Amino acid sequence: MAENVSFDTINTMYFDVLREIGNIGAGNATTAIANMLGLKVDMSVPSVELMGFQELPTAIGPEEDVIAGIYLEVIGDISGSMMFLLSLDSAHYLVNTLMGRDPGYSEEFDEMDLSALKEIGNIIGGSYLSALSGLTNLNIQPSVPALAIDMEAAILSVPASVFGQYGDNALLIETKFGDDVVIEGYFILLPDPESYEKILNALGIQL
Repeated sequence: MAENVSFDTINTMYFDVLREIGNIGAGNATTAIANMLGLKVDMSVPSVELMGFQELPTAIGPEEDVIAGIYLEVIGDISGSMMFLLSLDSAHYLVNTLMGRDPGYSEEFDEMDLSALKEIGNIIGGSYLSALSGLTNLNIQPSVPALAIDMEAAILSVPASVFGQYGDNALLIETKFGDDVVIEGYFILLPDPESYEKILNALGIQL
């Protein structure tokens, strides 16, 4: 593959493959977390978009909104970064369900709550990457996740320098699941260019 290949060079066929990976990965992750929490899985088809990193904040919501962001490195046969973003309401609901508390409890997260959120992040990240690993037969693992509760703009600025090393674009996957309460989350996946080549080659697509 030519040097400095960016997402801009990926044509419709390649994007269709990436979207399918996004669908399967997000489906696996949300199913795993719903099973863990005993929630009904009524999941909408994820929305998958390839967009400029600078567009992400406005695509997700108001930049001043406080959200929960779970960030991890992708390691193994490929490398890159991954984030899972949740609204504060959704994060509280998931933690309350896991801790057996009233679903409406909304006090500030304590250390145990933050630990529970990290565990949820572990399961989400691991399930997503496991799906990708199963499709490609590549060894793909998540690092220990880092967690932040902050304004959306601040959370997205933290990995921006890392993402910027790989290109100007990211794969944004929006997913919703739940029954009485709908959980809305966003995956941001960014393998480096060499890793995209490995993924696509493993799927029989030559760049």
